[in-house]
Amino acid sequence: MPQLAIDKDFLSRYAKLDKRIQKAVDDALHKFAEVYYAGGHLEKVTDARDPRVRTLRITLNYRGVVVAQSEDTYLLVTVLPHDEAYAYIRSRRFSVNHALGVLEVRDESALESFTPALEELAAADPARLFDHISDADLIRLGVDAESLPIVRLLTSEAHLEAMAKMLPGGQYDALVALASGMTPEEAWAEVAKNLVEEVAPDHIDLDDLTAAIRRSPGQAVFVEGPEGLQSMLDAAFDLWRVFLHPLQRRIAYRPSFNGPAMVTGGAGTGKTVTALHRVAHLTSRYESGPPQVLLTTFTRTLDAALRSQVELLITDPAQRERVDVRNLDRVAYEVVSHECGAGPAFPNARDLEDLWDEAGAERGLSGAFLLAEWEQVILAQDLRTERAYVDAARRGRGSRLSVDQKRSVWRAVLEATKHMATANQWTFTQVAAAAAEILERTGDRRYEHVVVDEAQDLHPAKWRLIRALAAEGTDDLFIAGDPHQRIYDHRVSLASLGVHVRGRSRKLTVSYRSTQEILSWAVQVLGAAPATGLDDLEDSLDTYSSPLHGRRPTVRGFSERAAELDALAEQVRKWIDQGVEAGSIGIAGRSRKVTEAAAARLKEDAIDCGALATGPGVRVGTMHAMKGLEFRCVAVVGVEHGIVPHESQIADSIEDPTSHAHGLQRERNLLFVSCTRARDTLYVSYSGAPSPFLPAQ
Repeated sequence: MPQLAIDKDFLSRYAKLDKRIQKAVDDALHKFAEVYYAGGHLEKVTDARDPRVRTLRITLNYRGVVVAQSEDTYLLVTVLPHDEAYAYIRSRRFSVNHALGVLEVRDESALESFTPALEELAAADPARLFDHISDADLIRLGVDAESLPIVRLLTSEAHLEAMAKMLPGGQYDALVALASGMTPEEAWAEVAKNLVEEVAPDHIDLDDLTAAIRRSPGQAVFVEGPEGLQSMLDAAFDLWRVFLHPLQRRIAYRPSFNGPAMVTGGAGTGKTVTALHRVAHLTSRYESGPPQVLLTTFTRTLDAALRSQVELLITDPAQRERVDVRNLDRVAYEVVSHECGAGPAFPNARDLEDLWDEAGAERGLSGAFLLAEWEQVILAQDLRTERAYVDAARRGRGSRLSVDQKRSVWRAVLEATKHMATANQWTFTQVAAAAAEILERTGDRRYEHVVVDEAQDLHPAKWRLIRALAAEGTDDLFIAGDPHQRIYDHRVSLASLGVHVRGRSRKLTVSYRSTQEILSWAVQVLGAAPATGLDDLEDSLDTYSSPLHGRRPTVRGFSERAAELDALAEQVRKWIDQGVEAGSIGIAGRSRKVTEAAAARLKEDAIDCGALATGPGVRVGTMHAMKGLEFRCVAVVGVEHGIVPHESQIADSIEDPTSHAHGLQRERNLLFVSCTRARDTLYVSYSGAPSPFLPAQ
């Protein structure tokens, strides 16, 4: 039986194929593994850049790209449409790195096309990026004779990043390490730490691709028999979700950050997967003891998703025990329960507002206003006295309050919180604030490192809790977030909370989830208002892009809801008939009323439905619940005037123009988040008048 190795690029592309094409790939690979010999069914390409590369027929329109090392060793590199496969073969060459011994692939056509532009830039700039590094050091780090002249032309880090997909990965990683300020010795430690074994250069056979593949488990792995092949194909989507691209790897596996670090970027740029690999990097430092790393976020749904990805990424049970995956509410609840001897109780929203209505009744203040003022101003700024509240700014809270009005608010807040304390009633924000105060008072630092996902949606009280969970120092906090996906009105300046990320903040700009067509459409939903990041800097998506392409989003309008839902059922059935698994289809609406109607209509057509996070069947839920999830096909329904934006969530523009503007942007962000959950196909519909947020057709 021939030996077959699978490249990570194959897994990522396979995971995105239609079910019909996936089945054809399965059949072709199993036939190859069980029946054929000596590559008899593989086809040579006369003008291939590398004579060892072959094609494997999948269907009339699809080909697998295979490197044939010998009569019994093959590497399946990728699967592409017919013309793209042949273009790939005519441009790529495979080799063995002379210093690292790992498998390399270079895009020689792209390098040849890029070189004249580099020569022109270099002629205008005498200073070169690697002037301070000798040829001997570059060669010792694995830069080969073909790459060296091109490397010597580079004048900026931006030009190096532009070559990420052209240069062999090992060489690119070494150059990135040098460009970041590392010495050649530090750069070697950086690139060598991911090797299965270090091999002396004189023991590396530059013609032995088989040995190189075995030294490159992060890039390709051998499949042991038909069962192993099927197991890998079954897990292709999960494996692709934890795969790192070069810039993400550079951030995730940096040896250390001298303090809190942050990664930002638009939807699908890999912030979460970068954070997950950062967890793997941090946990690898420890051999025993209690969990040293907390991986956390703001909801239980995301908590569960992160836990499953950690289990996929960190396969060593002992290492996995070093990480605690829990949302912040659970962490805060544990801290407060331990301190108080009993767990906090949480009233339902209606009962809570009634209690606050009662406290504000005599002063002419609504419970909704008081509760928001308490959480968004008093708890947010940790205000402990009336004087502190009177002097405090109320940014984002709209209408200015006089000193007397503030004093009246303060007394109402004291009365309401006293009643809550008597009844042991809490809010989650209040529990987080109390937990932070307990940890600061006791000096109890529960973790060495805290890694935070979806950071843009955390309340300031929860940031104080995060800051209190780990002592300040090297690699204490690692933060991932995107201000354009902020769906709650928590506007935080990390610096004001003692979390300083300036100089240790990195931005990802390439989306590996959604197609460029979906991104270009969805970005228009956000409007023109600038977003302020957690580092207090203005953030934009001007450079946000995707290398993936597909159909433009479909937007359909209907006169009534029944017709809209009939069309939704027809669209979902069409996706399923095309081979899309039901669990890879997500349906979102702004309200439960809309989503419940959608689920009921699908069930009329015998289409199974389930919750967004767990299924089974087609996943249906609110736009808020879509956060952090992804699907091959997404339908966003009920995107119409009066529902998107949801009128109940928007303050009056005359009475409170600031809150009105914030509310509109929050609703825009929510629609953007929902639409960018789609990997391949986005379908949007409405009844009556369309939402003003929808881009013009």
